[in-house]
Amino acid sequence: MIQSETLELLEWPRLCEHLATFAATKLGAIAARQIHIPTSLAETEQLLTQTKEVYHLETALTTSLSFEGIHDIGDSLERAQLHGILSCVELLAIATTLAGMRNLRRVIDSQPSIPVLKELVEDLRTYPELEQEIHHCIDERAEVADRASPQLGAIRGQLKQVRDRIYQTLQQIMQRQSGAIQQQLITQRSDRFVIPVKAPQKDSIPGIVHDSSTTGATLYIEPNAIVEMNNRLRVLLRQEKAEEEAILRALTEKVAAVNEDLERLLAIATTLDLATARARYSYWLKANPPRFIDRSAADLITLRQLRHPLLIWQHHHEQGPAVVPIDLMISPHIRVVAITGPNTGGKTVTLKTLGLAALMTKIGLFIPAREPVELPWFDEVLADIGDEQSLEQSLSTFSGHIRRITRILAAMSQESLVLLDEVGAGTDPSEGSALAIALLQHLADYAGLTVATTHYGELKALKYQDERFENAAVEFDDVSLSPTYRLLWGIPGRSNALTIASRLGLSSEIIEVAKTHVAPSGGAEINQVIAGLESQRRQQEIKAKEAAVLLAQAEKLNQEVSQAARSLEEREQLLRQQQEQTLLNELAQAKAEIAQVIRRLQEGNQTGQDAQEATKALNEISEQYLPSRQVKAKPKPGYQPKVGDRIRIPKLGQTAEVLEVSLADQELIVRFGIMKMTVALTDIESLNGEKVEPPPVKNVEPKILKAAKVTVPAATASGSSSVPTIRTSRNTVDLRGRRVADAEMELTQAIAAQVPVGGALWIIHGKGTGKLREGVHQILDQSPQIKNYELAKDKDGGSGVTIAYLK
Repeated sequence: MIQSETLELLEWPRLCEHLATFAATKLGAIAARQIHIPTSLAETEQLLTQTKEVYHLETALTTSLSFEGIHDIGDSLERAQLHGILSCVELLAIATTLAGMRNLRRVIDSQPSIPVLKELVEDLRTYPELEQEIHHCIDERAEVADRASPQLGAIRGQLKQVRDRIYQTLQQIMQRQSGAIQQQLITQRSDRFVIPVKAPQKDSIPGIVHDSSTTGATLYIEPNAIVEMNNRLRVLLRQEKAEEEAILRALTEKVAAVNEDLERLLAIATTLDLATARARYSYWLKANPPRFIDRSAADLITLRQLRHPLLIWQHHHEQGPAVVPIDLMISPHIRVVAITGPNTGGKTVTLKTLGLAALMTKIGLFIPAREPVELPWFDEVLADIGDEQSLEQSLSTFSGHIRRITRILAAMSQESLVLLDEVGAGTDPSEGSALAIALLQHLADYAGLTVATTHYGELKALKYQDERFENAAVEFDDVSLSPTYRLLWGIPGRSNALTIASRLGLSSEIIEVAKTHVAPSGGAEINQVIAGLESQRRQQEIKAKEAAVLLAQAEKLNQEVSQAARSLEEREQLLRQQQEQTLLNELAQAKAEIAQVIRRLQEGNQTGQDAQEATKALNEISEQYLPSRQVKAKPKPGYQPKVGDRIRIPKLGQTAEVLEVSLADQELIVRFGIMKMTVALTDIESLNGEKVEPPPVKNVEPKILKAAKVTVPAATASGSSSVPTIRTSRNTVDLRGRRVADAEMELTQAIAAQVPVGGALWIIHGKGTGKLREGVHQILDQSPQIKNYELAKDKDGGSGVTIAYLK
């Protein structure tokens, strides 16, 4: 009984009505209005998980969950179970409900991360064959279709023939006896076809009179010529009705055979619709999902910016005032919160807001508060709010409160939330305050959490006597004489009765006399202390706002600096990319010029003097494209070349093999291809880009190194020279007599063996039929290592030799 009283006091039915407006089906709306409040934490968590998953679907999908076609078929299922015959409309409702649930299951099955909803519809049976049979037998006009059975089709065919004959016969009679006809109209009376005849000329059309007009001027006569046809028509109509009933009975029996599964389907549809209504209502409230805490584990009740859901509705739909949120931060050791302050300050609204939040959590609704939303699960929410005065039962205000509190004490447990409005009111203040103190101390021992409103000053002091008590107050603006509806924690509130009375024009003499009566009890001093605390709190709030402004400005400045840094970084990266592209272009141009120098060397006499000139040209190209003034990020030195190592000469863009190392002279002799050069240690680097570590400085005069010295071996009899592109045995491959397939593998290996960059490969394929030459050229076209190729000069073999230039 106290549970139902609490729901009425908290205006729970109004909230359920608001929830019902978000339901998509009639069943869902009924379930929302009569929603069951769980009695276990596991059931609540199940409902809350359903709400979260539907909320995810509603926000993730482009369209919401659709309950189109789902009807309340409960009465139809019950009548089918009792062997009644369902109508066409009822059967169509069952068919569309099956289709609607199948579509819902398809949407749920296609979405990830919703295990609870998937488990709910996992074993759902929608009987598509039953749905198809219903649609086969019943058309979209909710009538039994001709195709439902051969007998029905035959009967309706005969009916059509008989009607056509009747119409034809009556048309002929009306044409022959047009003078006797009141109106060219064929109608029915008592399911028999008749025609309107003028009363004075009824003998001109012999037949049966079935009806007459109100004036008696018109008689509705069934001519004797169609009596037998009308009789036949009535027989066929009875046969049609009997056949339709047989078809509907057969369909009803099939529905009754799967009645249990259809009832389960209906229950699942209601559960899904109710979960969807909770999710949509939560979304409309801009609410957040709660998290259940264990107060015995020192968890804090956290409800920041909590808003009353009914006031939110009133603000949006009934032009009510804006909702003022409250903050509820209750430490785990607190068992009783005493809220004080003036009347109309919002104390009762605070109680109702907390009570509704606890109940909303129990049924799986989100809470209209800022994240995180953390509160315990209360097994009971019990409230004594308002006046239970009753003239019929001879109950005073005090008696009504005591009776309700007695029921609360009998029903509560260690996990209950108790809400008391004006505890101890309605009797002598001294006795009422004493009773209120004893009651709250009892509730601190045996209830989970108690929140009580009061005007008794003695209750404000309980906080300083028992750590399980806490004070809170509703704020009141002394200037505007109006409440702000804000809830302040840690300090008691003032009733402000004398201040309000003075501002409203009550005589100052009366106010002064009243103050003399308050002073002996110490109330004035207490109010002064409270006023001082409130003043300090306001100053702290002002400072907090100023700090928040400074923090916002600092965050804005930080964002601007971060944005500027990102812009600089992007600009630096762009410049770096542009520089890299410029270097790549210059490197490509340098390589092209080097290739031209080497090609001129090949086409010359191939002497040592030519090699010296080529080296000089290479050094000039190096100075042009890699000037010493160009600043580079040099790798940290630490490399020591050894004989046999392969090193890189950046100025020439070549890799070479170390032949001799002279650390004293800080130079070494290298070879690339058959060319030998003397280069400075500072002009080389390892293949990984490491620079040579300089030797320790000694007391010797520095020696200026030449850029490069070329040692040119004597020309051989075959005409070879020191230039890599000169034809030698190392850069020549003979493919004569090979097939194209065999030549491809040998040619690929020969190309891979050519180490010097920009060198040339001499390919001897012979003249013959030209097929081998064509195959070699195709291989060269497809090779990524070949820059271009050409046939050799006549003195070097002409069309029987191809010179391929490597990249």
